[in-house]
Amino acid sequence: MLVVLEDDDRSLSRDAARIVAHTVLSQPRVTLGLATGSTPIGMYRELVRLNREEKLDFSHVVTFNLDEYIGLTPGHPQSYHAYMARHFFDHVNIPPENIHIPDGSVRPSYDEYCAWYEACIREAGGIDLQVLGIGKEGHIGFNESSSSLRSRTRPKVLAIQTVKDNRRFFGPREDVPDCAITMGLGTIMDARKILLLASGAHKAKAVAAAVEGPVTASVTASVLQFHPHVTVLADRDAAAELRRTSDYRRIMEMTRKTNSGRLW
Repeated sequence: MLVVLEDDDRSLSRDAARIVAHTVLSQPRVTLGLATGSTPIGMYRELVRLNREEKLDFSHVVTFNLDEYIGLTPGHPQSYHAYMARHFFDHVNIPPENIHIPDGSVRPSYDEYCAWYEACIREAGGIDLQVLGIGKEGHIGFNESSSSLRSRTRPKVLAIQTVKDNRRFFGPREDVPDCAITMGLGTIMDARKILLLASGAHKAKAVAAAVEGPVTASVTASVLQFHPHVTVLADRDAAAELRRTSDYRRIMEMTRKTNSGRLW
């Protein structure tokens, strides 16, 4: 696991976009796993700039999003369909047919739908680079505490704290979704490479537990310790509780030299 200590959210977003751009440029067909939340917004903004100003071509890119709330239509302003359109898809040249986001429509059989989503990922050749955020409790996607470390895409009842945390995104009279469809930890771990982004002091305990703590279903991001190709980008506040910061800086400097200045 390569831990990169960033000065601030701006440098984190810039380096995250560089890693995604390098992946996009690396092969004729690329599959990206994408995340939502506040932390990736700067990365998406920088990728949009690269597409507009430096002609970074996304026409050969296929995408799969991590999750979506159950009960929200794609047009709902707080759906992840709307988030991705607002921050990324409406501004770059990814063909609409290459975009996959879980459909949160209420349906009689979630098992069939989730199996279909998994099959779509396999048919696309698997995910080349999976982008992740991390929750305050150390979860990735909606794989909250006690999730199976081998889980696949499935419906998930959200923890009470997650519902409370999401309240700020909804109007005072709106119901906050308490269920979602999420890629499982096994699905995430199948990605060839993983990029975890963490920003802000409220993520510090989660980052420390995921990177330096034991691998446990109580902190589902800790399973990433088992993956052979994970890069963690953490700003100064999110990295505040890491103990081995001098080691991470030394490894990062060696990596930059070895890869001619590239993080990846």
